This record gives sequence, structure tokens and C-alpha cells, in this order.
Amino acid sequence: MAEKPDDTGPVGPSNNADAYWRANLLLVACLLMVWFIVSFVCGILAVDYLNQFRLFGFKLGFWFSQQGSIYLFVLLIFIYVWQMNRLDKRFGVDEEE
Repeated sequence: MAEKPDDTGPVGPSNNADAYWRANLLLVACLLMVWFIVSFVCGILAVDYLNQFRLFGFKLGFWFSQQGSIYLFVLLIFIYVWQMNRLDKRFGVDEEE
């Protein structure tokens, strides 16, 4: 019967890949949390409170539910690409030209 490899061993390619994957998942989780807060909380739950403020001539709650969450989603895509490029360089898996 084969033994299960020990996770406390030296840092090697396997542990480096695990750390890279954990960092990637943490980044995705943080960005999804920001998107959830802006789209669901600001666009649905807090819309009545936010409607007392105006942005570009529109009530802020309405703006978040109609435009803001979409703009933020596009911004989060760019942030994800930028952060993943930094993460790739940190773990030595970047695409050098």
C-alpha cells in the first residue's frame, strides 16, 4: 500500500503550485465579494438609502443597479488581469516575451 505524501515537506514545485492556486482563489474570492457588495447590497438592499444621493443626475441606488455594477464588473476584470500578472511573476510562471 502506497503512503500518502507528507504536506510538511520542503517547498518544491508541488507546494509552489498549491500556494499559487491558493493565492489565485483568494484573489477571485475578494473580487467576487466586492462585486457582490456593489451589485447586490448597493443595487438592491441599500437602494432606498442610496437614492437620497445623486450621481451624474441619477439617484445613486438606481445608478448602481443599472450602470454601476456593470462598470465595476469591467473594472474588476482589469484588476484581475493586473493582479494575476503580478502573481504569475511572483511565482515564476509568467509569460516572458
